[in-house]
Amino acid sequence: MVESNGGSIRITDGVVAVIAGLAAAQTQGISGMSSGMTEGIKKRVSGKGNMRGVQVVVQDTQASIDLRVIVQYGCRINEVCHRLQRDVKQAVENMTGLEVTRVNVRVDGVDCAREKRGSQTEK
Repeated sequence: MVESNGGSIRITDGVVAVIAGLAAAQTQGISGMSSGMTEGIKKRVSGKGNMRGVQVVVQDTQASIDLRVIVQYGCRINEVCHRLQRDVKQAVENMTGLEVTRVNVRVDGVDCAREKRGSQTEK
């Protein structure tokens, strides 16, 4: 929360999650977001509808972000993840003014569907 002469500004975790999720979806090499089984259970129990594959904690003027992603087949995973961290950090900081202290990325899978479609059309 930021205090100013005109009052306070509070940006919720959900808003940051949406920004991070959209930035992730636009990052080259990311096929999609992943939600693990435990995330689905937590949402049902807590009633929170955070963006799939994105968890955010906002404290005062800082945010930390955890992402679970599916990477496109054939991409260098480490390069895609570094690009993802940079893109998400930049998007959140530019739109909210919050300092992003960390962007943790967990790769839950590789999307081979495009590779399969490509080999089927060649036949």
